[in-house]
Amino acid sequence: MSTVKRNTTQQRFAQLAQLNELIFHAKDLANLWHISNPNNLHTTLKRYAQQGLLYRIYRGFYALKPIADLDPSMLGLKALHEYGYVSTETVLANAGIMQQASGQITLVSAQSKRFKIGDYSYRSRRLADRFLFQDIGLEKDGSLNIASAERAVADMLYFNPAIYFDGSRTIDWKKVAHIQKIIGYPFTPSRYDITSPKRSRA
Repeated sequence: MSTVKRNTTQQRFAQLAQLNELIFHAKDLANLWHISNPNNLHTTLKRYAQQGLLYRIYRGFYALKPIADLDPSMLGLKALHEYGYVSTETVLANAGIMQQASGQITLVSAQSKRFKIGDYSYRSRRLADRFLFQDIGLEKDGSLNIASAERAVADMLYFNPAIYFDGSRTIDWKKVAHIQKIIGYPFTPSRYDITSPKRSRA
């Protein structure tokens, strides 16, 4: 490798390090590295993958580590390439509120989509923007957005009001009702034994 190419490569990966991210779409790398020619981008990414500097997840999707070393939830959200968060069955299973026999990682975003990456299966439920960008009950884990148990319950009830919860007695239903009110979800008073909050007329 020539000195110029070596220096260019070092500069590019220094830029990636500053982002503190592990997973990238090819278009993001093209913008970051100012590569406007698609053929040049393809050749560059192919060379970096051959050198072990990047790992190709699938066409147009790369990481700095192998799939097995990546957070599977983050991998799924990055694959959607838009705002989303981990919620519903995945969160509720981790909280002991419901069983998740399917083994899917469940996400909420602006897309309704089922997909697989390596050994991981994903389901993204579509949520309208007016609900999706309400951050009440969302927690940050690095750059990963994860619903609290109460937010996940509220989301689940929005998508399926008749859903059965194995651990319904452990749910803080007052918090669920509060989240429903703030987001604008329909109330589900039949699911909790508290007075249903009144909607604001504003």
